[in-house]
This record gives sequence, structure tokens and C-alpha cells, in this order.
Amino acid sequence: MNRKPPDRKAQAKRAALNALKRARSMAERAGVKLSDWEGEFLGSVEDRVKTFGRAFGDPEKGAPGEALSALQTVKLKEIAAKAKGEKTGLQRKPFRRRKQDR
Repeated sequence: MNRKPPDRKAQAKRAALNALKRARSMAERAGVKLSDWEGEFLGSVEDRVKTFGRAFGDPEKGAPGEALSALQTVKLKEIAAKAKGEKTGLQRKPFRRRKQDR
């Protein structure tokens, strides 16, 4: 029995669409109000993935075979974290001077 290797682009497309749906539904279930921009982002990215199989045109903005660019993936993770009630944004340690810099 010869099995065809999995289609990586189709897998990436399904994974991206599932992640977008999951983020939207988590926010709705948690009662978290997404900003207009975040709602529009989820909708437009979903439309582009359904239509073109990926949501970005410039190949330098994402890995080959991926459906979302690196920045779109980061933003999607931020929206999902917001829906979960987790803190979002960059977590930085306070700046401390070393003894030799004083």
C-alpha cells in the first residue's frame, strides 16, 4: 500500500484556520472583548488563508510552507493570551546597572 506523503501546505492551512477559530471562540467564551482591530485582523487573516492558502505574500516574512507570517503568528498568540486572561506584551526585567558601570 503506497501512501502519499502529507501535504504540508494543506496541514499548515488547516492548523492556521483552527488556531484563528480557537482564538475567537476562546475570547467569546471568556467574555473578553476584542478590539475592533483584533476582530478585523482575525477575519481578514482567515479570509486570506481560505482564499490563498496563506495570509502573506512576501516569502521573506514567513517560513516556506507556513500559512501565517512570523508577526501574524505573534499577534495571534497575543490575542489567544488575552482571551485566556494572561498578561500580554513584552516581559522585560528592570534595568540594573552593573557595579563596574557605576
